[in-house]
Amino acid sequence: MKNILILEDDRQLNDGIKLALENPDYRFFQCYKIKEAQEISKTVALDLILLDLNLPDGYGLDFLKAVRAVSDTPIIIITANNMESDTIIGLEAGANDYITKPFSLMILRARAAVQLRQNTKSNSFTIDNMQFDFDKMRFSVAGEAIELSKTEQRLLHLLLNNRGATLKRSDLIDKIWSGDTQYVDAHALTVAIKRLRGKIEPDPSQPTYIKTVYGLGYSWGGSG
Repeated sequence: MKNILILEDDRQLNDGIKLALENPDYRFFQCYKIKEAQEISKTVALDLILLDLNLPDGYGLDFLKAVRAVSDTPIIIITANNMESDTIIGLEAGANDYITKPFSLMILRARAAVQLRQNTKSNSFTIDNMQFDFDKMRFSVAGEAIELSKTEQRLLHLLLNNRGATLKRSDLIDKIWSGDTQYVDAHALTVAIKRLRGKIEPDPSQPTYIKTVYGLGYSWGGSG
């Protein structure tokens, strides 16, 4: 499931964008103010952001910069600001694409599809003294090989590929156990987190990397 955030204060256009991109594999978050989008981005691992610049409670470029500071989520700017200098500023700030109004919804659909295809998740990570290669199934901490169960691998992969976002417990359970959640005790996630921390954290009782976000879920809090 791809999570797409639409930040556009024109409700008719916001709905039109959603309709144009409609796909059973997409989940949409329609926002009309920056504050709403900020709340969503804190708790949802987004795959694409469609961003207007002139918004009721601020400038969209500021939101873009805040997102880019913690995430490489693809961002397409959609705006009436059509000067060449505006485009340059937007792209230099970290936007992946820049579309000026008015525009064809079908063109937007094609450009969004490009960004979603290019937003492939990495399978190899080097973070501090840890190496995690999910293709070769090799995992090590401080040069020492560690064994990870399939559940621990899925959990670690989700956390690493969504750095900067909080993953809700319900979403983690659904993704790790691939739809078999009716047979999974909610305590299973807690146990998996504890075991994974025991294998990668310097001090599992005071985790550096796998952070608990109380009342919500977990996030990757370390560097890298």
